[in-house]
Amino acid sequence: MVPSRSLPGHDEPIDLTQLLQAAAGGDQRAWDAVVERFKGLLWAVARAHRLADADAADVVQITWLRLVEHLPRIREPAAVGAWLATTARREALRALRRAGRETLPGDGLDREPDDRPRSGPEAAVLAADRDRLLWESLERLTQRCRMLLRVLMADPAPSYAEVGAALDMPVGSIGPTRRRCLELMRRELAQVGISAGTGGSI
Repeated sequence: MVPSRSLPGHDEPIDLTQLLQAAAGGDQRAWDAVVERFKGLLWAVARAHRLADADAADVVQITWLRLVEHLPRIREPAAVGAWLATTARREALRALRRAGRETLPGDGLDREPDDRPRSGPEAAVLAADRDRLLWESLERLTQRCRMLLRVLMADPAPSYAEVGAALDMPVGSIGPTRRRCLELMRRELAQVGISAGTGGSI
């Protein structure tokens, strides 16, 4: 199903095809809506490759520039999310090659930004400690699991087609791999005293 969004000043939802057509025609609100829909996915792809902040920002910006270049020629608007994910993955790999590395352990990317409101200093300390344990547990997983779970945590949630494009994975393998990775994650969390539900929220 093609995602739909409402533009400011519009009561009717506008589907992705209309958004892309409007953006190609110079409608800034349409472009902003497209960016809002996919920015979480692009940042998740960049972070999944453990890029430094500046490199990740470059990957996201270059990916948006590629979309701008292709806007007038898009034939399958419903597939634009997967195209963006593929483009971001390729740009991330280019950035890694330029830096001469595959990954850089301990580069601080296990600490995700958190702008959620806090109810007080005690809550902030507890939440920060929990978040630290969560990200440390994630970092102990295999690279495949780390990358998959990071991309799946994008907001809004990406489709499996977008995830597959972002990680060069067959769509049919995403669900089983996700389940295995979540089970590994639950075991890691249990070792540090955090109980995770069996359903998983990712």
